[in-house]
Amino acid sequence: MYTPRRRAKHAKKKGPLHSLRVLIVFLFVVAAGLGFGYIFAAYQSLPPVSNNMRPAVSSQVFDSHGRLITTLHSDQNRLPIDINKVPANLQNAFIAAEDNRFYEHIGIDPIGILRAIVTNLTNRGIAQGGSTITQQLAKNAFLSQEQTLKRKVQEAMLALEIEHKYSKKEILEMYMNQIYFGQGAYGIQTAAKTYFDRDVNDLTLAQCAMLAGLPKSPNYYSPFNNLEEAKSRKNVVLDQMAKYGYITSDQAAEAKNADLHLSHNKQTAENSESESFIDYVSQLVAAKYGDDALYKEGLKIYTTLDTEKQHAAVQAMKNLPDNYTDKNGLTQPQGALVSIDPRNGHILAMVGGRGQDSFNRASMAVRQPGSAFKPFVYMTALQDDMTPDSTMEDKKVTYGGWSPQNAEKSYSGTMTLRQALAHSVNTIAVQLADKVGTSKIINNAKKMGITTLVEKGSTNDNNLAMALGGLTRGVIPLEMASAYGTFANKGVHVKPVAITKILDRNGNVIEDNSSGKGEETRVLSEREAYEMTSMLEAVIESGTGTAAAIGQPAAGKTGTTDDNKDAWFVGYTPAIVTAVWVGDDTGAHSLGEIYGGTVPARIWHDYMVQAASSDSSDFSVPAGMQKASRASETKSTASEKKSTKSTTTKEKSKQDTPQGKQQAARNNKNQ
Repeated sequence: MYTPRRRAKHAKKKGPLHSLRVLIVFLFVVAAGLGFGYIFAAYQSLPPVSNNMRPAVSSQVFDSHGRLITTLHSDQNRLPIDINKVPANLQNAFIAAEDNRFYEHIGIDPIGILRAIVTNLTNRGIAQGGSTITQQLAKNAFLSQEQTLKRKVQEAMLALEIEHKYSKKEILEMYMNQIYFGQGAYGIQTAAKTYFDRDVNDLTLAQCAMLAGLPKSPNYYSPFNNLEEAKSRKNVVLDQMAKYGYITSDQAAEAKNADLHLSHNKQTAENSESESFIDYVSQLVAAKYGDDALYKEGLKIYTTLDTEKQHAAVQAMKNLPDNYTDKNGLTQPQGALVSIDPRNGHILAMVGGRGQDSFNRASMAVRQPGSAFKPFVYMTALQDDMTPDSTMEDKKVTYGGWSPQNAEKSYSGTMTLRQALAHSVNTIAVQLADKVGTSKIINNAKKMGITTLVEKGSTNDNNLAMALGGLTRGVIPLEMASAYGTFANKGVHVKPVAITKILDRNGNVIEDNSSGKGEETRVLSEREAYEMTSMLEAVIESGTGTAAAIGQPAAGKTGTTDDNKDAWFVGYTPAIVTAVWVGDDTGAHSLGEIYGGTVPARIWHDYMVQAASSDSSDFSVPAGMQKASRASETKSTASEKKSTKSTTTKEKSKQDTPQGKQQAARNNKNQ
């Protein structure tokens, strides 16, 4: 039994705890009030569900002079279709890919949200966002694409209201008629016509899965832009359909291997000289702001494209030879050209192929560079206290059983690094890589914008075959042009830039880089960059790239891979750097008598005599240095000419076999 004193003492102890509880309850009530107030305010500004679409405005793309290049149309290309005409496979494919609990939830799905959080945190299975099909319809039909809490609250409210007013079938019908599928196609009927040239009710299971996979990223997963990724996404959808019991595992396996029968009469959004560049810019904008913003929000996109240079690039690429027509109706070989201002990274011109398809080889094709990769080796040697006048011996060398060979399988003895690079001597490139270390070469290439190098795994690029361009994956033309721009820009790499400014439909600035440049990285000293330029000038003056000479200061490098499957010329003046690639799309066919010093060099020449005509300035000489004199230093002896065959017509780099590459890798690891 408590005494009065004890009770008083007990009451005194409980005083602070009681106050804390009151404070917590008070704060909870305030927070709840604010939350309900916020939700009520969001509800008050909801658009009526009967208003089924925000007015769409086409976006416009302008060149570097502010001239209109093209208009990106939005939902004019839409053919609505009744849900009863949509095959079950297509309906189920969308549900499996986007919202497998569609027929169970009430518009929002707490279970799906929790599952998505767990999936994304544990990185198991396919990444999920948690938004239901009804929420996506609400967002696309009634709301903007801004990522705010208010918009998410309104999206959920509208989803609940839509579910109350419409049946599940009606919601699914509106959703499939609303969404964007790429290539200017809105709605499933238009998409079926665009990609397969058939009506929705005639689609195969494989085609249904392909369409259902597109809305996640229509530009990226379009089979016209990126066929392999589109097939991979299609297979994910088929796996989801099998997982949820819409099809059997055997049906999924059969559909994965089925022919898609893509339309050969596909129409792109814009059929102009600037198509590749427009596609590149569109992907950048869509990745950052979404497809709806790109095609429906009336953006004004100002770019770095120079239409005069773009026209010159298109005309130069018409010099591609016509070897044969492949099974897809494309003329082979294909090619790519990309041109950049090395001082600010601005992309001036871009051609991604012959214009027969929408695959942008300038920004997406990953191809073997051959000897065009050698400058990364030589620049690393310059950083290792060597100079263009340093000498090495062209001789037989062996690394772990691998002996790199020159084109004519002969050797020319002692020569300078300038001579070795000018005539693309393989043995010296490998000796240099062994001397300076392959990891340093890879690091330099990465600093200069090459993103495709493989550094880990059982097959990687950290081996001596890399010195001759024998890479695990390859390189991208856009990145090669950007990398060579480091030499032209006195050792500073500038990341490529395609967009200078974007305005919204009301003229408000969304982003502005009009007075700036791409991200800069100092890679070489000015002295080292000038030494590299003087060596690469020798390539054009007396080496493998004489066909590229344009009558003004220029530097560059040829590249040809084993069996002549890829041929390159990458070169620059002080103000323009340009990469040209020629090759068979499949990589299975030889180019015949095409080498880096022939067709690519001539295409580069034809473009640059137009593009660089207004600026014939010489490369600036760093303080404390004298302008390099190359006439006597690059003059080949008779034996050197025999070795390289003055390889303007035969620069062919017999760099590596798979066995040789593996041996070089093993040897390098043992050093």
